[in-house]
Amino acid sequence: MSEHTKLELNGVTTAVDVASNTPLMYVLRNELDCKGVRFGCGSGNCGACTVLLDGQPVQSCDTPLWSVAEKVIVTPEHLPSDVIGAHVRTAFLREQAAQCGYCVNGIMMSVTALLKRNRTPGELETRTALSRHLCRCGAHVRMLRAVKVAAEMIAREEGR
Repeated sequence: MSEHTKLELNGVTTAVDVASNTPLMYVLRNELDCKGVRFGCGSGNCGACTVLLDGQPVQSCDTPLWSVAEKVIVTPEHLPSDVIGAHVRTAFLREQAAQCGYCVNGIMMSVTALLKRNRTPGELETRTALSRHLCRCGAHVRMLRAVKVAAEMIAREEGR
């Protein structure tokens, strides 16, 4: 049975009529055309479907729609419009921190949340933030470097 659910998606208030137990990932991809949210494992283990929910990274494949009503959702499509997200995206491109690119959208979402919380994360904090993501291509070293580059770009912009 379909229910009317309001949410804020990438800065715009929207509503969907979908069963409330539908995983958020399916709603984002199929109903709201957010194809940057990727399906990986479908069980919350790989991180490809990561979005920000009220600023926190969550796997959207195992997040039911009912749990996000009236909350702020940010998807990879919004990264270029977000000051921190734009720097993360630029750094990942500059450092070639993605090989096949399938997992990288979810990873950039977690990195954006990390840098919003802490502009100068240490290596352990960065590795912890990335530990929820699977990448089979072996681009981990470049990803760690991209996080440092993004933090430096943000610091320059903020005059630090």
